[in-house]
Amino acid sequence: MERKPARLVTCALMLLFVIAFIVDEAAIASAQAQSLADAYRTIESKQFVDLTHSFSPLTPVWKGFGPAAFSTAADPATGRPYTIDRDGFRAQFFSMVGQYGTHIDPPAHFDATGATVDEIPVKQMILPIVVFDLTPMLKSDPNHLLSVDDVHAWERIYGRVPAGSFAALRTDMYKDWDNDPARFERNQFPAWSPAAIRFLYEQRGIIANGHESMDTDPTPTLESETWLLKHGHWQIEVMANLDRVPATGALIVVSWPKPQHGLGFPARAFAILP
Repeated sequence: MERKPARLVTCALMLLFVIAFIVDEAAIASAQAQSLADAYRTIESKQFVDLTHSFSPLTPVWKGFGPAAFSTAADPATGRPYTIDRDGFRAQFFSMVGQYGTHIDPPAHFDATGATVDEIPVKQMILPIVVFDLTPMLKSDPNHLLSVDDVHAWERIYGRVPAGSFAALRTDMYKDWDNDPARFERNQFPAWSPAAIRFLYEQRGIIANGHESMDTDPTPTLESETWLLKHGHWQIEVMANLDRVPATGALIVVSWPKPQHGLGFPARAFAILP
């Protein structure tokens, strides 16, 4: 009989512990939900900048790939194109290489054992973005390649390039996308130097990079592109509107379809400004 009070106290303490645990878990869940809601309200209030070109069969592309073809989707049994008047809907058929317009290059583009587009973690699709502006240098050197010294000069103004960020190169080439497609042929153009690419990945720990040209650099062997893709990194090519993104403080969101074992695909990228 003397042990009953002790048992009651023990049971009561256990019950209080369970209640406290449940309340604590609920409070954490509520705080997390509120945190996401707050984050969305903050993001929703910011300015968004589209970093993506529209593409068409007239879009510049490497001559080794050739232009896209757009057509009306048709009933495979009859060959008759679908129309809204007759069928209540319409659809398109697209034929193009994965590296078309604003697009992602996954490691597998150059590396037989590299990650394909469906294997890149979705968490890497939203990152802080830093922008290196080459335009002041292009007045005296139209084909300037961003150097390690240029990166150090940028850091003296804006601070160290954050690890885990997306590094973008502004050249304003995107303004010629529609009216001067010849500028995007594989010849000399402002770009990344191989040394700067290696420095940013190895010494600063960036996750990915992007640029306005159709190639990472103008070297005959595509040295920068080959190095970064064969070292497990990915990039976005043919970006637009980087002149509207600050050097630091913004976020980039990049998404693309998920073809199994895909070696590249047109992407949609946009920045959320601070």
